[in-house]
Amino acid sequence: MKLSELITSGAVVTQLKSQDRDQVIHELIDALIASNAAAGEHRAELLKRVLDRENRGTTGFGRGVAVPHVKHPSVKRMAAAIGLSSTGIEFNSLDKQPVYSVFLLLSPEDRPEEHLLAMEVIFKNLSKETFRRFLRQAGSEAEVRSLLDDADTQQLAG
Repeated sequence: MKLSELITSGAVVTQLKSQDRDQVIHELIDALIASNAAAGEHRAELLKRVLDRENRGTTGFGRGVAVPHVKHPSVKRMAAAIGLSSTGIEFNSLDKQPVYSVFLLLSPEDRPEEHLLAMEVIFKNLSKETFRRFLRQAGSEAEVRSLLDDADTQQLAG
């Protein structure tokens, strides 16, 4: 599974408007809806499920990243959005530090293996300091896409 294939075209927000966790999740769900990766009629339920998941335990894993995620029956194809913040977001992260890069993953409810594989691919890349640093510096979707392609190439080579 390639990281670049997980991230939906048009669902990269290089300048998040909000600094609030819940509002950032709204922004990223809206980006996925606008890019036709999620159905608008399921917006409220998707938001509720992602926020319920966050309230059970933060997906702010430290080192400036968060990966909110949810499985939902309305999702037919795995899709992810990326949101970047230059100022940082209070995400109740495990290391108590602000989050600068958010990957929001929506997965089909009936394919948990794919969900786990997608999470593994995302975390493998987010665990690399260089990847996190370049992601924070990206100023456009094209720059983010180039970074994702590079990450996929390195993954295949490694």
